[in-house]
Amino acid sequence: MGNLDFAAIARAAESAADLARRETLPRFRRVGFETKGDGSPVTEADRSAERVIRQQLKNAFPDFAILGEEYGREGPADRPCWVVDPIDGTIAYSRGIPLFSSLIALLDERGDAVFGLIDCPTLGERYVGWKGGGCLRNGEPTRVSQEQDLATAIVSHGDPFCFDFWEARQVFARMGRDCGLLRGYTDAFGHAQVLGGGVAAMVDLGLNPWDAAATQVLVPEAGGRCVTLPEHKGKLGLVFGSPALVDQLVAWFDD
Repeated sequence: MGNLDFAAIARAAESAADLARRETLPRFRRVGFETKGDGSPVTEADRSAERVIRQQLKNAFPDFAILGEEYGREGPADRPCWVVDPIDGTIAYSRGIPLFSSLIALLDERGDAVFGLIDCPTLGERYVGWKGGGCLRNGEPTRVSQEQDLATAIVSHGDPFCFDFWEARQVFARMGRDCGLLRGYTDAFGHAQVLGGGVAAMVDLGLNPWDAAATQVLVPEAGGRCVTLPEHKGKLGLVFGSPALVDQLVAWFDD
């Protein structure tokens, strides 16, 4: 990690996110969707945005690998790897709900996430950070909430069916009982709200690497805690936000 030029990495990722906006915003509320083999939706905007992201990243760092949701992996196995989700929240995007994001992260040669970007085009907000570099929202430092009381903090969650997939419906039920301000700010939009400090913690289950990598970097850099749960059925689970609240929420998975 020591020889990575994070300023250049950030410039390349932000340029790629700018190009992605040019693909997603003009098509918003003007595009249909298809259903992929795994049951998730995809639009032409997903594909076109990933194509321009990949090209920009390859131009900037031709020796890095790339893993994207729509076009898979390419490049060497022994080099850093970009991880890309061109539209996180395609369900929202395809239904005209403006709470979608583009995600770009970088894994080092060991597979550890070291750089992350979450771009929220309709909000005009972008979170960028890297290990040891802090987390910025539109160029200004941002901090995760330090709240300690689940009864008064805003806590968010992913889709309820993901708790069923994780065999953790009891955790979702307990969140409903014990979290006084439980909200369903899902996808990377919810992750961004944690980074901004408004949402104090979030539980998000059933994730792919491109859903999780940026958040795994950005939350600690914003002063929070991000716990990656043991992999379940090939998927990832994250609990992140205020360190005190994360400790409480993670413990519920062991009860």
